[in-house]
Amino acid sequence: MLDSLTTEARNPASEMLDALTPAEIVQLINAEDAKVAAAVGEQSAAIASAIETISARLATGGRLIYFGAGTSGRLGVLDAVECPPTFNTDPSNVIGLIAGGLDALTSAIEGAEDNPQLGEDDLKSIGLTSQDSVVGIATSGRTPYVLGGLEYARQVGAFRVGLACNRDAELTTRCDVNIIPVVGPEVLSGSTRMKAGTATKMVLNMLSTGVMIQLGKTYGNLMVDLRATNSKLLARATRIVAVSTKLTEVAAQQLLKDCNGEVKTAILSFHSGHPPDAARRVLHTCKGHLQQALATNKSS
Repeated sequence: MLDSLTTEARNPASEMLDALTPAEIVQLINAEDAKVAAAVGEQSAAIASAIETISARLATGGRLIYFGAGTSGRLGVLDAVECPPTFNTDPSNVIGLIAGGLDALTSAIEGAEDNPQLGEDDLKSIGLTSQDSVVGIATSGRTPYVLGGLEYARQVGAFRVGLACNRDAELTTRCDVNIIPVVGPEVLSGSTRMKAGTATKMVLNMLSTGVMIQLGKTYGNLMVDLRATNSKLLARATRIVAVSTKLTEVAAQQLLKDCNGEVKTAILSFHSGHPPDAARRVLHTCKGHLQQALATNKSS
């Protein structure tokens, strides 16, 4: 029942919410939001375990699939679509599914989240396999769409992660790893787009970023696999090359152009003296890990 869920409970701190001034509302929401990071931190071991398995599966051809309904589904789709420009991943590597389809990103689709068969059907539609990893996102932990999808993923043999914000969430019985940041009652009762949504976004940030780091998509804390699809990202790519090579931005931009816009290729080409094609081959041998490619060059 919904009334037994922590996220649906009334928050004693906000029972007089409509009597507060704007300044008091902001202070209250901020104070409640401050509790979210600690709740996510308590799930560090589970998040790290999920990163380890998901990255290993992606490295051998698997995919990462997020799925959920409402806010949960939208946050999964958001994280998925940000991976190609940030990490230069193929759009098919990280996928976001939402109950009701793409129309549900901007409109409520009545009854979509209540149908477990839809969760199964959506995963079937993308050809889910035993190599894949799925993250079922449901603040309540009991959304039928997510439960149906997780049950199908279990049958297929996919790696299953459950993400919810309530203890004893029903989805935990269907998952290999469970991430359950318990953020407590919302300032506005039941409005889980607030603290629960913030916790969900934080966890998804950790999952996708952690996985991509494991796959060699970064160099130190630099975003060396970004796709320069607009002027802002081109400027960022140029700065990263300049910082990593000590070149001027003008020289870094020319080097980047010579390397077909590939940041890692440009950095390795500069430090190794290899032409772009040879640098690409070294990176391929090192499975895209720039740090390893640079170390290989030093030892050769």
